[in-house]
Amino acid sequence: MARKNRYRNNRTKQRGRGGFVITVILVIVAVIGGYLAVTTYQEARKRDAEREKAKRPLSAERHQMPDKKKKVPSVMENYTAAIIPLSLTEKPKRPGTVRKPGSVAIVIDDMGTSIQELNALMSLDVPLTFSVIPQLPHATEVARTAHGRGYEVIVHLPMEPKGYPQRRLEKDGLLMSLSDDAIDRQMRRYLELVPYASGANNHMGSRYTEDAAKMLPVMQVLREKRLYFLDSKTTPLSVGNSLAHEVGIRSVSRNVFLDNVQELGAIRTQLEQVAQIARKRGYAVAICHPHKATIEALALALPALKAEGITFVKLSQVVE
Repeated sequence: MARKNRYRNNRTKQRGRGGFVITVILVIVAVIGGYLAVTTYQEARKRDAEREKAKRPLSAERHQMPDKKKKVPSVMENYTAAIIPLSLTEKPKRPGTVRKPGSVAIVIDDMGTSIQELNALMSLDVPLTFSVIPQLPHATEVARTAHGRGYEVIVHLPMEPKGYPQRRLEKDGLLMSLSDDAIDRQMRRYLELVPYASGANNHMGSRYTEDAAKMLPVMQVLREKRLYFLDSKTTPLSVGNSLAHEVGIRSVSRNVFLDNVQELGAIRTQLEQVAQIARKRGYAVAICHPHKATIEALALALPALKAEGITFVKLSQVVE
């Protein structure tokens, strides 16, 4: 009997110990499980936070992108020193367009006053493009001489500015009051006075170039003659470049006016701006005039820009 009692007591003790061990194991498992759950939850929160943090800069960048329809800075006809950058989205080059990285086309407006101006500019030995006003006394002679020396010639189309007639415009300019037939006749007369023209750009025209209906007859003649168009951008609302592309004409807009301030330092600063745009976008278009200070600045600055890798080209090499 005593033996049986001892046996039962031993079994009871063993069961008690076994229950205690199981309880301890369960507690340990619960603690480890809780720790893992908390750790997993914290790591998930951390990953989510990192994802949100990574998304924020991208969202900010999207909000900072310029509106594609926003008008780029431009100048009115007083030729202030505003700079127009090239569009961030350029159209594909057409067959035959030759362009090198850092190409600059320089257009000399208001040509036709004298052969002396032309000779001084040709002595720079740079492929300048000469824009000739048809009504000037030596227009035809300048065009023929420049073409004979291998330079590109375009017609500088006189167009009605805002403030006309208080603001002076050459005789027989393109006015808002002209009919389509009269505009057509004027355009054909201009091309007779400026032989060998490869294209055209507007002279003044802050009012005229804003009117698509008036610009259309101009574009129709250019398309017929297979000439390109340079939008001088004398108003930020010019339709010239966009309308030219719509009707199938190669076209480009100018980027910088070089000599609004006729001082050597100011002109050289503008030339550096042109070079900077060309390096960034591949090409740039500058417009200037046959002023003494301009010719001197070009003579001083162009060799240095050439040495830095800038390539000077004819305007036809950058139109699209």
